[in-house]
Amino acid sequence: MSLGSDTISLPLRAGWRVRCADWIERGASSRVLSGSIVMLLGSVLVASINFGFNVSMARLLGPALFAQVAAMVTLLMLLSSVSLSFQMVCAKFVARNATLRGQLTVFRNLRRTAWIVGIAIALALTIAQRPVAEYLRMPDPRLLAVFALGMAFYTPLGVKRGNMQGLCAFGALSRNFILEATSKLAIAIVLVELGYGVMGAVGAISASIVAAMLIAGPKASIAVDDERDEVIPASFREGMQAIVFFVGQVIINNIDIILVKHFFTAELAGLYAAVALVGRVLYFAAWSIVSAMFPISAAAKDDENKHVLFLPLLIVLLMSLAFIAVLALFPGFIIHLVLGEGFRSAEPLLSLYAAATGLYALAVVLMTYEMSRKIANTGWLQLLFSGALVFLIYRFHSSLRQVIVVQIALMALMLLLVSLPFLLSIGRLRWKESI
Repeated sequence: MSLGSDTISLPLRAGWRVRCADWIERGASSRVLSGSIVMLLGSVLVASINFGFNVSMARLLGPALFAQVAAMVTLLMLLSSVSLSFQMVCAKFVARNATLRGQLTVFRNLRRTAWIVGIAIALALTIAQRPVAEYLRMPDPRLLAVFALGMAFYTPLGVKRGNMQGLCAFGALSRNFILEATSKLAIAIVLVELGYGVMGAVGAISASIVAAMLIAGPKASIAVDDERDEVIPASFREGMQAIVFFVGQVIINNIDIILVKHFFTAELAGLYAAVALVGRVLYFAAWSIVSAMFPISAAAKDDENKHVLFLPLLIVLLMSLAFIAVLALFPGFIIHLVLGEGFRSAEPLLSLYAAATGLYALAVVLMTYEMSRKIANTGWLQLLFSGALVFLIYRFHSSLRQVIVVQIALMALMLLLVSLPFLLSIGRLRWKESI
C-alpha cells in the first residue's frame, strides 16, 4: 500500500483473492482452526525473532543497558493501544462489509484518520521527551525523539494490518509481522555492533515499523463505480470500545515493567524484563489465535457463535498449561539456554509470570469474542482492573515476586468476572433443555 494509494492493498496473488465472506460455506470451527494455524505459525516465528532481538540486546548490552531497551519496548507496547484499536475496528468492519466498495470505504476513512493520530502522537512524544526520560531513569532523552519517528507510522500500520485481518488474509498479515521483526533484529545487531548501543537498538525499532508500513505485497486495484453497493461504515462507538479495550490491555501487559523500572535498581529491572520477555511469548501466541477468531466471529451467523468461541478458548487453555509446566519443570535450562548465567536469579519467577499471563490470555479470548459480536462492557471492566493493577503495584512492591503475585490475583479475579456471563448462559441453556 503506497502512502497515497486509492486501492486496498491486498497482498495476495492475482486469482486467489481471499475474503472472510468467501469462507461462509465452510464450518465456523474449520475456519477458525485454519486461520489460527496460519496465525499461530506466523506468531511462533515472529515471537522467536523478537525473542532473538531481546536476547541479543540483553547479551550485547548487559542487564543495566538492556533495562533501557526493555523500557522503550514497553513504551511501544503501551502506545500500541492506539494502533491496535484502529486494527480491530478496521478488521471488524472490513469483515462485515460484503461488498468491495464497502471494504474500500472503511479502509480509506480509517487510514486518513490514522495518519493524523500517528503524527500527533509523534509530536507529543518529542515535546515530552525530557520528563518521560527522567521518569524512566534514561540518561539520554534523545532516545524518545528517535522512538517518536516510528510512532508516526505505527497507527497507519494498524489500519493496514486491520485490512488484511478483515479480509482473512492471514498469510499476508503474518508476513507483515515477520518483516517488522526480522528488520528490527538485523538493524539492531548491526547498529549495536557498530557502537551505537541503546540508541542503535531504539533506532532499529523505529526503522522496522517504517519498513512494515512502506513495504507491501502485490496490490489489487478495486474499482468503485457501483453506488448501489451497501456500505457499513466504522462507527464512533466501536472505535471508542476498541480504544478502551486496548488501553486496558497494554496497561496490564506492560505497566509492571515500567513500574519495576521506576521502583527497583537497574539490575533487578533487567532481570524482571527478562522474565516478562519469556512470559510474553505465551501471550503473543494466544493473541494470534484471537486474531484469527475475531473477523470470523464478526462475520459469523448467530448459530455459529458457540463454535467460533469454543475452539480458540480450548487452544489457549492447552497452550497456557503446557507453557507453565515447561517453565516450572525446566527453569534453569531455559534461563541458561536463552539468556545466559547473568540472569540465573530470575528462575523462580518464570512459571509465576507465565501463570499470570495464561489467566489473562483466557480472559482476552472471552472479551474479544464478545466485542466481535456487539458493543461490550468488558473493555471498561478491564480498564478498571488495569487501574487496580497500577495501584496495587504501587502499594505492594517489596520484591519482584510480590509484584507478580499481585498480577496473578487480579487476573484470576478478572477471568472469573468475564466468564460469568458465558457460564450463566450455558446454565440457562441446559436448564431449558432439561425441561
